Amino acid sequence: MALSYKTRRRLSLLILLLGLPGYVVVAVTIMSTIDRPPLWLELVIYIGLGILWALPFKAVFRGIGQPDPDAPQEPTDKD
Repeated sequence: MALSYKTRRRLSLLILLLGLPGYVVVAVTIMSTIDRPPLWLELVIYIGLGILWALPFKAVFRGIGQPDPDAPQEPTDKD
């Protein structure tokens, strides 16, 4: 079942406003439970976690910045 453009826009906004901050809290909590690794390893872990959270939502975010493909097209004047 494909989501409509309007639903995907609303869902992506919800994910960014609630899901991303929640994921940041979880990632920082996980990192604080282990001893601090070297800076380069910590950077790699944070980059990996940053990519990991977005993968399940790839289909939701695809095409959100584009105009609504389901919207009626306005006629153009060719004078």
